[in-house]
Amino acid sequence: MNDQRDTTGGIERPNNVAPAEPAFGSDVVAATLRALGIPYVALNPGSSYRGLHDSLVNFLGNTAPQMLLCLHEEHAVAIAHGYAKVTGRPLAVVVHANVGLMHATMAIFNAWCDRMPVVVLGATGPVDAAKRRPWIDWIHTARDQGALVRPYVKWDDQPTSPAAAREALLRALWLASTPPMAPVYVNLDAQLQEAPLAEAIAPLDIERFLPDAPAGASPALLRRAAELLRRAQRPLFLIGRASRSEDAWKARVRLAELLGAGVLTDLKVGAAFPTDHRLHLAAPSVMLTSDAIAAIANADVIVSLDWVDLGGTLKKACGDRTPTIIHASLDHTLHHGWSMDYQVLPPVDILFATDADVVVQGLIDELTGDSGSTQRARRVPDSRADAVASTDGHLRLDDLALAFREAAGDRPVSLSHLPLSWNGGAIPFHHPLDFLGSDGGGGVGAGPGIAVGAALALRDSGRLSVAICGDGDYLMGVTALWTAVHYRIPLLVIVANNRSFYNDEVHQARVATMRSRPVENKWIGQRIADPDIDHAALARAQGAVGYGPVTRGDALVTMLRQAIADVDAGRVAVVDVQVEPGEMPGATSEAKPNVR
Repeated sequence: MNDQRDTTGGIERPNNVAPAEPAFGSDVVAATLRALGIPYVALNPGSSYRGLHDSLVNFLGNTAPQMLLCLHEEHAVAIAHGYAKVTGRPLAVVVHANVGLMHATMAIFNAWCDRMPVVVLGATGPVDAAKRRPWIDWIHTARDQGALVRPYVKWDDQPTSPAAAREALLRALWLASTPPMAPVYVNLDAQLQEAPLAEAIAPLDIERFLPDAPAGASPALLRRAAELLRRAQRPLFLIGRASRSEDAWKARVRLAELLGAGVLTDLKVGAAFPTDHRLHLAAPSVMLTSDAIAAIANADVIVSLDWVDLGGTLKKACGDRTPTIIHASLDHTLHHGWSMDYQVLPPVDILFATDADVVVQGLIDELTGDSGSTQRARRVPDSRADAVASTDGHLRLDDLALAFREAAGDRPVSLSHLPLSWNGGAIPFHHPLDFLGSDGGGGVGAGPGIAVGAALALRDSGRLSVAICGDGDYLMGVTALWTAVHYRIPLLVIVANNRSFYNDEVHQARVATMRSRPVENKWIGQRIADPDIDHAALARAQGAVGYGPVTRGDALVTMLRQAIADVDAGRVAVVDVQVEPGEMPGATSEAKPNVR
């Protein structure tokens, strides 16, 4: 194989590429991606965009952007999703025709529900029927390909000329990156890509087409909210979707301390407040825990900072009697009728239709600018639910957490994925990059791809990039690790291997109980056993280092240290840890998650 590889970055460098002016429609698309500052294009190859593929290689030289070869379209989108979780910026993804887009849809939906920016480029066989090759171009051409994803992208387009394609990409990047952020889709006609340019495309000052779109908070509403918070006896902050900005993190801490307000955070989204702070009232979780429900029910003024499912949270904790609600979010601007991801309609007394970080700073300015404002201290209960070691010889998730804490020591760690039944108090979060949130849409199999994208963004940060995935999630996404190995992206994956789709065992037990049928049959059609799957061998098959299965606690710390040393040396390492099944903290019989 005649390739040229940069062994430090895994970049395939093409031969005999010289700078040139765009000559084909796809050259214009490629040049626009470069001008937009997109560093990577994740893709699984397909003939419908062979023109663009050629332009990325033989016009741009496979740099700025660099292609990331993926083994599945879901992985390509998940990698871009994970990258956006760290940086807040989109990567480009290219998917082949209608069939590649169908593969990618679950990952696009995950990014949509997670409100993460991804620029998805598609392609279709020639729209002009006279240009289609027999058979294959016909089955890979759709009348309205964007309809496959239109309900869960922020915008889509199918431009019909190189100039229109350039404008579509500018609009796509701007819309994806403007809060509320979300994926976008641009479909490129194969004929548009491959045809020679009829005339040169006039240059553009691209920055003029990507204006900042700051949104302010109403001074009158800030004054009203500040007065409500001054008078509150038991204020509470529900901190949901938040940026990875350290300054914004510090501002949230300062505001809570000014008011002596309690704080709750959520494992569905990234870290937003130090979880071992005295004002953080309960360990974060995917579902509400009893401690969180008690804190919400006790509050007299609640400030929601883009909390996911505010209405459902209030209904669960407070019933029909809710405290005063101050809500900061732009999420309502994305809501429409296809997907119910907008959740329960919440009661709101003051709405700030702007970015939550803007509201936090506005409230700080309002409170500290008033000579009557004083910093309040409030004693709060300590219910952070630290990990507890097992005493019966069986490994559980808390044992895994304790072992990882010991193996990692004081070094900075970024957790890009956690299992559903994770104890949110097991590893405290002290920085906005300590935890990056869940997959967004409950799509199993996203964990490995998101982990690769996050690790790519963190490659030069000095942080240890780690994903703790359930075995079902790992098995669906394991080939995403090949991309990390190929492009030298250091990553540690820990498989919390309970040998079951256990959340569904819990569902089947519920149904059996409701119907007075045998609960002991819940495992049938759920257990991943007989034979057990060799997860370490699957890792080695992708070129990663594989360890395990680990079945004893006394071996776990040693093996994790070895795996961390591998990651420090630039490798991808996977550790298979056999753990006992456990239920999600806070998931009562009425509130089990409807995910696989």
